Amino acid sequence: MPCLQELLANNKVWAEEKRARDPDFFARTAAEQVPEYLWIGCSDSRIAVGEMLGVEPGEVFVHRNIANVVAHNDVNCLSVLQYAVDVLKVPHIIVCGHYGCGGIKAALSNHYVGFVNNWLRLIEDVYHLHEEAFRDLPLERQVDLLCELNVRQSVRNVCRTTMVQRAWHRGQALSVHGWIYELDSGHIRELGLDFQSPACLPAIDRLKMD
Repeated sequence: MPCLQELLANNKVWAEEKRARDPDFFARTAAEQVPEYLWIGCSDSRIAVGEMLGVEPGEVFVHRNIANVVAHNDVNCLSVLQYAVDVLKVPHIIVCGHYGCGGIKAALSNHYVGFVNNWLRLIEDVYHLHEEAFRDLPLERQVDLLCELNVRQSVRNVCRTTMVQRAWHRGQALSVHGWIYELDSGHIRELGLDFQSPACLPAIDRLKMD
């Protein structure tokens, strides 16, 4: 494990190598960011978003939290979402979970781990909505299933936000996607969650903008 000074030294090497390959890179990225994507993912240290997508800095706007939860009372996430939609005008929002998520495992375990248990209640709520689906499943499969269902719920919560629905109402091109990452293969799987309008939501979730 590198010490802090090694991290700083690594940064200098990286910056010089980057500048050698592309002399204008830092001037270009310092001028503005024009990302095409908002990534809402897990804080897990094994997830290197830009690297695994093969994109450069400035191409993905990123928000991360434990277990990639989108909650309607999380002002941090909602602020990122509003800025991405209204200011950066990203055309794609990606919610990406990952199998083997520690937050999902903790939510299933019911063990006390500290203040974070309050956050994990949001994931437990997802479990209780689909409790029948977990019956008779081995624990590993329960974790995988809850990882997928948690992404599905967060995608729905993104679609239900006022900023996304206002964007759709004014005709802004905006799609919301649900993906999941396989730690043991490095591959991302689509979960068949791709929404471009309020029509994806039940009537009760569609805000009346007129």
